[in-house]
Amino acid sequence: MKRFATVLTFALLAATPALAHPGHDGAGLAAGLMHPLSGLDHMLAMTAVGVMAARRGGKALLAWPAAFVGAMICAYALGVTAPGAPVAEPTVLASVIVLCALAAAARQLPLGWGLALIAASGAAHGYVHGAEAPASAGLAFPLGFALSTAALHGVGLVIGLTVRRLELGPQKR
Repeated sequence: MKRFATVLTFALLAATPALAHPGHDGAGLAAGLMHPLSGLDHMLAMTAVGVMAARRGGKALLAWPAAFVGAMICAYALGVTAPGAPVAEPTVLASVIVLCALAAAARQLPLGWGLALIAASGAAHGYVHGAEAPASAGLAFPLGFALSTAALHGVGLVIGLTVRRLELGPQKR
């Protein structure tokens, strides 16, 4: 686990604000699907949510990823209608650091605290997506990034469940 934390730390240091949201090339479903896969910050944060949910187990398995995606979509609408919040990008960066640190530390947050933290992180990401969305984005673009985000949460769930199973060992399965 120590090696994972080291790799995660170096990956976080590689993500800079310039890489956080390099722009939206196109406005359709394909552009939305590709956007979360276009930056290390997206992939780390979305995967970390899945890892955290898997490690927590129970209701968190579905509730935490759903909270992220739901808050992201709601905040996307706010970003489209009221762009320009100066704290949006730093909040996204902070969410990546916090989510990844918690996932790497294997900390199990209480269900409610995790739900609040993950929803706030999703809202930060969604707001920035909305504020930077092309004028012609329509519904296809946010649908695309919501689907890709959910898929990345799924990848994190698989990783987290696999690690949890390996940690339990054969005697406790």
